[in-house]
Amino acid sequence: MIGIISMFYVRPFLAEHLALLPRMKEAGCDFVEFLVPEPGEMDLTDARTALAKAGLGVVLAARINPARDVASADKESHAAGIAYLKTCVDSAVALGATIVGGPIYGAPLVFAGRAPAPVAEEDRQARVARVVTALKEAGAYAANHGVKLAVEPLNRFETDMCNTTRQGLDLVARVGSPAVQLMLDTFHMNMEEDDIAGAIRSAGPAMIHFQANENHRGFIGTGHVDWRAIAHALKAVGYTGPITLEPFRRDEHRLGVSLAQWRAPAVDENAALARSVSLLRATLETVGSAA
Repeated sequence: MIGIISMFYVRPFLAEHLALLPRMKEAGCDFVEFLVPEPGEMDLTDARTALAKAGLGVVLAARINPARDVASADKESHAAGIAYLKTCVDSAVALGATIVGGPIYGAPLVFAGRAPAPVAEEDRQARVARVVTALKEAGAYAANHGVKLAVEPLNRFETDMCNTTRQGLDLVARVGSPAVQLMLDTFHMNMEEDDIAGAIRSAGPAMIHFQANENHRGFIGTGHVDWRAIAHALKAVGYTGPITLEPFRRDEHRLGVSLAQWRAPAVDENAALARSVSLLRATLETVGSAA
């Protein structure tokens, strides 16, 4: 099951953009990954109807920021982080999604305007404890609603809480809830893992969501990620869950333009997306994956 993140087309993805859903289907996608809608962005009942009409499934990606951060020592921010995760579950139920993924452990850094800093051991342990406590509560809420939360390790420039598959598995184990599992993203893995395929194998059945991205976030096949090795690893662990593409990077080579900043597409990229979906699907099928 291969899908596309909604911000490939536009960000924020609002009610008027539901008309784009058929284009995703035309590109060969089975589902769309929405950023969890903020209040007023779209009517969730209308969105669910539009998804069904387009023949698309849906998964959700949580939006974390310092004001709702379960890792925070600030009690208001910590509580808001837990409340937000419960809201994400409510949105999933309304849309018909069963997975909400992302850096749900909080601790956003660079893209929240905060540089990383050394953390004393006592503070580190306290922060981990806050995250575990929060995810236990949010996980219980998710379980009661038939939804799973997926912990996504991010690279060292985006968080200082969970950067690797090993750390993600550690966090999942500490939470100890069947409703709190792991998701992996090859863009981040390319920076932080010694062996991407090996990390996938180590994740095993704990992995419930997977994001397939090139090293530079370009279209599949335009970077140096070894997709055949990844396909073999996914087959080895019996992975049959959703696989999201997130090709953010555009043809922008002017000096001084940040590659880390999302930009709207300058041209129609649906044909390139269709090629990426086709290439990934063929690679998975070649090694016998059921995805």
